[in-house]
Amino acid sequence: MTPQFDRIPMPRQTGIHDGIMLVDKPSGPTSHDVVAMVRRHFKFDKVGHGGTLDPQATGLLVILIERGTKLSSSFLNSDKTYEGVIRFGVSTDSQDAQGKVIREADCGNLTREALLDAMRGFTGDLMQAPPMVSAAKKDGVPLYKLARKGQTVERKARLIHVYGF
Repeated sequence: MTPQFDRIPMPRQTGIHDGIMLVDKPSGPTSHDVVAMVRRHFKFDKVGHGGTLDPQATGLLVILIERGTKLSSSFLNSDKTYEGVIRFGVSTDSQDAQGKVIREADCGNLTREALLDAMRGFTGDLMQAPPMVSAAKKDGVPLYKLARKGQTVERKARLIHVYGF
């Protein structure tokens, strides 16, 4: 599915296009792909985004237009909120739903209390190494592109803060 920009009438006049566009990114295109689509469709000179979404991720992609691109560091350094779905008892080789299942376990005895207790261990300041399927880059190449070629590279853990679930 590709974002549909042809339904948005925008006259081209100098100065009125500086700012932010919010795009509901579908699964499939990269954040860079969406930026390129916006740039091409509206004939903008400068287009960027306020934070990468992995290609399989869906959700709000903040597109920065013309002088609005100067706001990129404000968005990149801001706190974010994510939603997701967890399938308990399944592990994949890529740590996401698209990977090959490498292990399955029965979670029939999982209780709400046990889950809440485990979640507490995943809040606060944590060191996190990005998975190979992420949009994080190694030597300028997104990790997911290397993963698609079957490559695994060393990734440095980064300090993250999880406020809660």
